[in-house]
Amino acid sequence: MATARPKLIESVSGTSSIDFAAEVRRGLSKPGQKELPSSFLYDEVGSALFEVICLLPEYGLSRAGARLLQLHAEEITERLPLPVIVAELGSGSGTKTRWILEALAKRQPVKYFPIDISRTALSRCWQELGHLDSVSLVGFERAYLDGLLEVAARRESGERLLVLFLGSTIGNFDRPAGETFLRQVREILLPGDALLLAADLEKPWPQLLAAYDDPTGVTAAFNLNILGHINRSFGADFDLSKFAHSVRYDEKQRRIEMHLRSLVDQQVKIPAADFVLRLHKGETIWTESSHKYTCPEVVTMGERAGFSCNGQWADHEWPFSQSLFLAT
Repeated sequence: MATARPKLIESVSGTSSIDFAAEVRRGLSKPGQKELPSSFLYDEVGSALFEVICLLPEYGLSRAGARLLQLHAEEITERLPLPVIVAELGSGSGTKTRWILEALAKRQPVKYFPIDISRTALSRCWQELGHLDSVSLVGFERAYLDGLLEVAARRESGERLLVLFLGSTIGNFDRPAGETFLRQVREILLPGDALLLAADLEKPWPQLLAAYDDPTGVTAAFNLNILGHINRSFGADFDLSKFAHSVRYDEKQRRIEMHLRSLVDQQVKIPAADFVLRLHKGETIWTESSHKYTCPEVVTMGERAGFSCNGQWADHEWPFSQSLFLAT
């Protein structure tokens, strides 16, 4: 089989600094619970810290996803009609994606389009996957749906599209919002296209607490870095030493919440957002949610969004699932 020449094109970011500033102001000015979008955790520093988190013994999520792909990549790809092009939402470094790309490359040359808002993540993806035989790589520094629209516009006649959503990022959405997002993905796809969706499954609270509040403090540094990101981008004067990483579990919603708790009464200036934040001691900024699912729940969610489930695989060492959906 001929070897396709790998390449990387980093497109202009889909989120401007003006958008970022507006989101910061909107989230931090909310009455009651203040919040920041979890996507802002992933600047250059945050992306590097997350790669370290994935190596921690307490954080079994990434290893579970990788195990499933390593074991079942050929079975998954054999269920796909050819030719197929691959788009990945939130690719990160692309480490787990290798198994899918290598399995597909045994059957056809592969065009792979990683989509990520982090330029650093795309660069690492290139380092990890840019030299695979029979795989060409074109990266988009975009928000998920913006990038997917661009990939869909590039497809040639007869090509199917496989969308990878591998990091269990679906759990960062509230359940109704997650289903809405899947429906928006479906609207971009054609019948017969596919979605491989990862979801973290329910597990005991002590196991979750250790994963999201590790004893070495890497997750705390990752969480605090969102304030550093705002400092660097907008000249804010957050003092990170005046905040503490805090993890909660909402049993009713079945979700982990990451917060930053203010250790003192304080005032923070964010000049580029034309905003002054005032926090009381003990008040928190909500930075990330991670909803946990059951396998049947994932199938039902996909079906309501306009897909049919073609296969589902679960890891039992760290409860986790990969589900293959076809657009109906």
